[in-house]
Amino acid sequence: MEERTFLSANQAHVFSLMKKNVEHERIAHAYLFEGDTGTGKHQMSLWLAKRLFCLAVKDNECCNECVNCRRIAANEHPNVQVIEPDGQTIKVDQIRQLQKEFSKKGFEKGRQIFIIRQADTMNISAANSLLKFLEEPEGDMLAILEVESLGRVLPTIQSRCQIIHFIPLNKALLTKKIQEAGISEKTANLLASLTNSYDKAVEISQNEWFNGAKDVIEKWFLYLKKKDPQAFIYVQKHLLSIAKEKQQQQDILAILLYYFQLERDQMLQHHVSGGRLNADIERILQSQQKLAANVSFQGVAEQLTLRILFK
Repeated sequence: MEERTFLSANQAHVFSLMKKNVEHERIAHAYLFEGDTGTGKHQMSLWLAKRLFCLAVKDNECCNECVNCRRIAANEHPNVQVIEPDGQTIKVDQIRQLQKEFSKKGFEKGRQIFIIRQADTMNISAANSLLKFLEEPEGDMLAILEVESLGRVLPTIQSRCQIIHFIPLNKALLTKKIQEAGISEKTANLLASLTNSYDKAVEISQNEWFNGAKDVIEKWFLYLKKKDPQAFIYVQKHLLSIAKEKQQQQDILAILLYYFQLERDQMLQHHVSGGRLNADIERILQSQQKLAANVSFQGVAEQLTLRILFK
């Protein structure tokens, strides 16, 4: 899908704003694109780079066919650099290498653009190095930082960027698109609750752990819903065996949260109060916070079960 097609459908306000900025030559020297994974941040980065380098602009749109548009799409344009995490983080050596590249005379004249994906994963050394780069830009340079969480970006970096917020994708449209990949409606709804990205949703749907775990977690939910004490034993007998890794533990609580929210929404549709379920949802959200604070998963899951069963 071309960037403009996705952005027009899912981020119309942001797309319109950026098009006007380009048309009236009001481009900032640094942008911070903030939003969930899959909401179009990178599509916006690529569209902007293409639009600024396109050789056949028409009606304020890049052509997607000229040599510059094609090279940017293939990550081969010498004046457009895309940086991604090396492992779990953006490291200082990557930022230093970026500075080194931009200190050289470009192979082609004109603006130089660098795009940092998942920029909120920068370690402190990388962030400080980038800050110096933003404070003392060389020549005609445009920086684009794509992040999920502003809270993980240094305030000093934020202050030097124009912040653009990307809204979550429409869940109904995402669910429909996931179903078009041959995934059942029930699983598509669950996937749309776990990610805003179609590609990520399809990837998860093909994951062996996910396909086994979702049924295990649904059974745990059914015990909890009925206030059945078996729910506590179920944690020890079945849940712990699928919760070996941190990401799996986070996903278990996220899937459980989805089942409780779905149950509440169905009750509300039938004009039945969801007060008790709202309390349980709040308990799950608190459990997610405890897990994020490195409380053991077994302790979190057992305490959550007891709170739902007996409160």
